[in-house]
Amino acid sequence: MNVLDASVLSKFILKEEGWREASNYVASAVSVDHVVKEVSNAIWKAYRRKLIDFKDAEKKFSALISLLHVNLRLVDERELIPQAFELAMRTNLTIYDSLYVVLAKREGFPLVTSDELQGSVANNEGVGVILV
Repeated sequence: MNVLDASVLSKFILKEEGWREASNYVASAVSVDHVVKEVSNAIWKAYRRKLIDFKDAEKKFSALISLLHVNLRLVDERELIPQAFELAMRTNLTIYDSLYVVLAKREGFPLVTSDELQGSVANNEGVGVILV
């Protein structure tokens, strides 16, 4: 089991460069509930930038939602906010990214991310990191 952040899940859903590698980590993962908002926003952005059409955006959103019921367990971010705030203040990592680091540390799972800064902070916190 791994903690999956939005950068990797977005890469997988949008079929961006590296999506095949990302698929190795989507089958069984955990994430903060905020990931749904972040990935939904990435789909919207791709549509607004005309990288995908409306029908494709709907399909990608449906794929995201279907993962939630089978492959991706969500944790309520409210459980993690105090620790994420402390980590963000100490390291200058965003609260959003800190949520994933805190979850990985709490669960004892590696963090799967495409964000090198987030990975570096996680590593400094004793969290295993898989960069995709």
